[in-house]
Amino acid sequence: MTVIAILALAFAALGALLATMNLGAMRTPAFRPAGEGTRVSVLIPARDEEANIAACVESALASEGVAVEVVVMDDGSTDRTAEIVSAIAARDARVRLERAPPLPAGWTGKVHACQRLADAASGTHLLFVDADVRLAPRAAASLVAHQETKGFGLVSAVPRQVTKTWGERLTVPMINFLMLGYLPVPMMRTRPDRGLGAACGQMMLFPREAYDAIGGHESIRHLLHDGIQLARRLRDHGRMTDVVLGSELAVCRMYDGFEPAWRGFIKNAHEGMASWGQLPVWTALLGFGHVLPPILVVLAIAGIGPLVPALGALVLSLGMRAAITRATRESWWTVPLHPATVGVGLAIQWASLLKLGRGRAGGWKGRVYPAQ
Repeated sequence: MTVIAILALAFAALGALLATMNLGAMRTPAFRPAGEGTRVSVLIPARDEEANIAACVESALASEGVAVEVVVMDDGSTDRTAEIVSAIAARDARVRLERAPPLPAGWTGKVHACQRLADAASGTHLLFVDADVRLAPRAAASLVAHQETKGFGLVSAVPRQVTKTWGERLTVPMINFLMLGYLPVPMMRTRPDRGLGAACGQMMLFPREAYDAIGGHESIRHLLHDGIQLARRLRDHGRMTDVVLGSELAVCRMYDGFEPAWRGFIKNAHEGMASWGQLPVWTALLGFGHVLPPILVVLAIAGIGPLVPALGALVLSLGMRAAITRATRESWWTVPLHPATVGVGLAIQWASLLKLGRGRAGGWKGRVYPAQ
């Protein structure tokens, strides 16, 4: 038990060190009005989004400091999504409703809708947002200012994640935890390695020329997770990418409970860490550093194993999570759940790997795709 406790302390300390460096490097981009001739196309793929689409479009229309157009791609919706967008477009000429053609063979749904959105856009910059995202008024201009100042091919941000049920609080915080805790941000901004490419598909801004240079979403037409893959494609073409703090730029409620969160994260997991080469390493790193510490503390109190390294690991783990929660303005109720959150996150990754690794299909919103 002593060896296990020391390993837990070492892995927790490593995570805390990485998070400290990342939190020191990550900032919300400063607001600066865009120059003349700059126009942001806010592009929203929508499939059965009647509960979200009006608020999403209205938030984009409230953008300050830059001219915007808002294009919504109705991707085979069977609800009132198209009707709601049409009503908004009737009173604001900046809004357009497009209808996606039937999904071609070899494409996944959202990726196809995003490519069709880009084809329809007229802006100098393309800002892809999910229908459940609510942009802050200064978000678009701030992202453009950051992109132009640094010359990035892609700037992405993770919105502040709103969680209202315990199932959401147990799953959704893993996004910011992994991004801020384990993405080596200082290295990402200085090295062009494709493995350092990362983005959140909820909110991605491209200069038009960079997007076109890599072939847009068509270049990843068979994949499900556009954030990571487009960032890596840009790096393959010599363009740097960046991730910034997004808690002041947008809010998002991704899911409304544990079951949809589980299904949603499984959909994308195999394009992240859910591979046979990566997942065992992540399981050791996260399992020892964040899942085991409270168990080791309980065992130590019961007289099994040393208390000091176990308690140190728990303090570092929860302290790391608390610092990330503060920076991202997420619910403080999620901090005590942290060991369970990491455990569920790893379970999702393993479930995705084992499911898709045996050639089964993965699907989303009524569409089923062959295993990648």
